Amino acid sequence: MATKTKTPETTTEVEESALNELFIDELKDIYWAEKHLTKALAKMAKNATSDELRQALQNHQTETEGQITRLESVFESIGEKAVAKKCEAMNGLIKESEEIMEDTEDGSITRDAGIISAAQKSEHYEIASYGTLRTLAATLGYTEAAELLGQTLEEEKNADALLTRIAESSINTSAKSEKK
Repeated sequence: MATKTKTPETTTEVEESALNELFIDELKDIYWAEKHLTKALAKMAKNATSDELRQALQNHQTETEGQITRLESVFESIGEKAVAKKCEAMNGLIKESEEIMEDTEDGSITRDAGIISAAQKSEHYEIASYGTLRTLAATLGYTEAAELLGQTLEEEKNADALLTRIAESSINTSAKSEKK
């Protein structure tokens, strides 16, 4: 474990603060979320009909694996061990994505629309989480952590925008004319 560099902002007072405890707890939460989301993204990609959607999900799965490594660097930069704590929110979002895939017809474009919906809900959760974590890191004086979290935040925003583009350019319109 690397030793964190204490700046005037990262004093013992900060390290012992309730805000720092919240920050670490939220890091553990998103660490669990990312680890479990990689498996869910693989399932969504496997169930996608559109090659474009499948490729986007596979690419984001690879990107998410990099985000897990980046989170481990965040933990290291603040002198903490990378430990996951079950994220009930992501757990619920993953269950919902599984239900959507079960409730839609295999090979249908409607299933793709549902997969995009489920994936975007996860992306929005991650965007909120990483935005908050980046701000907390900056407030606590964890400059390196804030920069790393900011990188992931931008990747999540880009993934969300790509899903929107795929939905609006073809999937939603095609699904509209599919019969029950």
